[in-house]
Amino acid sequence: MKDSWSKENQFVVEDLKNVVTDKVIPWDEFNNKSVLITGATGLIGSLLVKTLLYFADVNDRNITVGAFIRNVDKADAVLGNLKTEHDNLIYEVGDLSKEFSLSRKYDFIIHAASATGSRDFIEKPVETILTTVESTKNFLKYACETNIDSMVYISSMEVYGEISHETVKEEDFGLLNWMNLRSSYPQSKRLAETLCISYCSEYSVPVKIVRPTLTFGPGVSKEDNRVFAQFAKAVINKTDITLLTKGGTKRDYLHTADAVRGIISILLLGKNGEAYNLSNQDSYCTIYEMAQMCCGLANNEISVKFDLDPEKSKCYPKEQKIQLDNAKYLTLNNTSRTSLKDIYKKLIDYLR
Repeated sequence: MKDSWSKENQFVVEDLKNVVTDKVIPWDEFNNKSVLITGATGLIGSLLVKTLLYFADVNDRNITVGAFIRNVDKADAVLGNLKTEHDNLIYEVGDLSKEFSLSRKYDFIIHAASATGSRDFIEKPVETILTTVESTKNFLKYACETNIDSMVYISSMEVYGEISHETVKEEDFGLLNWMNLRSSYPQSKRLAETLCISYCSEYSVPVKIVRPTLTFGPGVSKEDNRVFAQFAKAVINKTDITLLTKGGTKRDYLHTADAVRGIISILLLGKNGEAYNLSNQDSYCTIYEMAQMCCGLANNEISVKFDLDPEKSKCYPKEQKIQLDNAKYLTLNNTSRTSLKDIYKKLIDYLR
C-alpha cells in the first residue's frame, strides 16, 4: 500500500475499505480503463476519486482516474496526498460550462459537479442554471463523440417538486414554480436529466441518472455549513441547535460511503436512460426529529431553539415530506445501509 493512505483520515479509509470489498460491484470492469470524475474536489466527487484509487492499490489493478477541476490549489488541498504518489491520478483543469479539452480519452464518466449553496440559487440563478445545463451538455457531447462504456449524471431529489404523497418513485413528478428564483436549481436539474435521456435515445449515449437524497458522513469539509454539519458541530461544541424553519421538512438521509457504493453500482450495473433513487428509507425523519436525535448524542446537554425570520426562510425549499423509494436501485445492489444515528457518530468522530 502507498504511504499516502496513512495520511488520510482513518474514518474515511474505513469507509473506503467497506466500499471496495462490496462483492456485488463488478470492480474488474475498471481494470485497464480510465474514469473521469467531475466535481472532484466536492464531497462525493473526492470520495469517488479516493475509492477508485484505493481499490486499484489494494487489488493491484490498473485504473486511471481523471479529476476534473477548476482550481489546482483547491484540488491539492483535497487530493494532494494522493497526487504525489499516484501517477494514475490526473488533474483535468477547465471550466465545466465551456468547451474543454482533456489530456486523454476516458472510458467512464461520473458527472458529479453541481451548484450546492441554497443562497447561490437565489443570488446567482443565472450561473446556477447555465453551469448545470451547459456542463451536462458538454459531457454528453464528449461521451457521444468518444463512444464511452458508461456515464452517470448525478441529479437531485429536488427534481420531484411538490409531490402530493410522501413515498416517491422514479416515475413520479410534482409541481415546480419556475417563476420562483430558487427554482433555478431544480429546474436546471430537470433539464439536465432531459438532455441525458435525449442523448441516450438519439445518439445511444450509455448514460444513467442518479437522484440521491441528502448525503453526508466522513469526508465533509470542516467549513461545510449545511444543516447536518451544523447539527454535528453543535454536538461537538455542546452548543444549542438553532433552526431557521419549523423543521417540518421530512426526508431520508444517506451515508457518504453508501452513496459512493450506489453511484458505482449504477454506473456498472444500471440500465441506460434510466433514473435511480439513492436513499436509505430507514432514516426517514423530520429536520426537527433529527435535531432532537443529535441532542441525544450530546447526552441532552444541548437543546433545540428556533429563529423564524421570514427573510432567512426564503433561501430554503418549501416544507415538504418526501421519501425516496429505492426499490429500483435495490435490484442492482441490496447491500445494507448505514443508520442515521451511525452516520452522525461517524461524522462527529471525523470532525473531531
